[in-house]
Amino acid sequence: MNKNDFMEKLLDGVEVEWLPLGHLGEFVRGNGMQKKDFVYEGFPAIHYGQIYTKFDLSAEESYTYVTFDLAKKLKVAVKGDLLLATTSENDEDVVKPLAWLGDKVAISGDMMLFRHAQNVKYLAYFLKTDEFQSQKRKHITGAKVRRVSKDSLAKILVPIPCPNNPEKSLKIQAEIVRILDAFTELTTELTTELTTELNLRKKQYNYYRDKLLSFEEGEVEWKTLGELAENLDSKRKPIRSGLREAGDVPYYGASGIVDYIKDYIFDGDFLLVSEDGANLLARKTPIAFSVSGKTWVNNHAHILKFDTYAERRYVEYYLNSIDLTPFISGAAQPKLNKKNLEAIRIPNPLLEEKERIVLILDKFDTLTSSITSGLPHEIELRNKQYEHYRDMLFSFPKQDDVVV
Repeated sequence: MNKNDFMEKLLDGVEVEWLPLGHLGEFVRGNGMQKKDFVYEGFPAIHYGQIYTKFDLSAEESYTYVTFDLAKKLKVAVKGDLLLATTSENDEDVVKPLAWLGDKVAISGDMMLFRHAQNVKYLAYFLKTDEFQSQKRKHITGAKVRRVSKDSLAKILVPIPCPNNPEKSLKIQAEIVRILDAFTELTTELTTELTTELNLRKKQYNYYRDKLLSFEEGEVEWKTLGELAENLDSKRKPIRSGLREAGDVPYYGASGIVDYIKDYIFDGDFLLVSEDGANLLARKTPIAFSVSGKTWVNNHAHILKFDTYAERRYVEYYLNSIDLTPFISGAAQPKLNKKNLEAIRIPNPLLEEKERIVLILDKFDTLTSSITSGLPHEIELRNKQYEHYRDMLFSFPKQDDVVV
């Protein structure tokens, strides 16, 4: 069933009107609560940051409490209110919605409640659509902290079926919510299964990687990284952001691509290794990563050249598998300097053995890490499919789009 047939069957020719949120209810700004006010038990409370970190689309219980005395001074949401986090560090997250389905709960500043007579989950689902994001962008203000004001939110248009028949309108909204709830549950189940499978694959990959890169004493010779690779750090050159000329050449820093520029200083296959940054200790992303083709590298990543693909990838896998703490200086600003990098000892089997190891690990890496193939890609497709159908359910014609 295509989109038009689906919507026609769902709405059965009923009137749909796009109305400003300000016409559908009232906004109440939160006040006065800070994280230091939380207590172990008392009056339920929600801090705006928790909307980003603790909650999904809807909830009926809070994670935190404030004293009853403080609650008397705070704004309180009730069942059916839509809670909105009105500040964020990025445009995508600001005005993240939470459909409140529980009893009374106090809310903090930097968030507000929207009190209305619609289906609260219907509104929350709409606030996740591309249509809402498109409208919202026009009203975002602030530099470092992005925010949307109450007056701006009041101008956002929302599709309301049968606006002159509240009972029928709520029935249609409830049906759309039912469909999206079911699809959300199915998508969550599928992505959970895929994520579980992905985690198992990663454990399997780590097991074989560590096994393949472990050698008995005297089994192979060991060499320092300085003996195995040519260091090209002297050719690196940082460019301040304001001086970069836009282009299609990747500009690399400590943890990957920082920008795309017009010129290049390297052309070929190289291994980059993070020189500084918190990731040297946190290891949330690989500290060694291969690059190919035309590139520009700033002074936050070491650049190493090898004779063959197998040697480069072998060292890449090895560096990402070991603890580099003994070679890192500084705590507040971790650094892996050139001298310490080149002192790292690496087991050095014959080239044929390196090629065999790399062949096996490349297959595991494709399955677990590549976004264009394997399980991560499948998870991404499931989420995009969900977002497509969610947006489709809200793709009502606007008044300006209707041909009379």
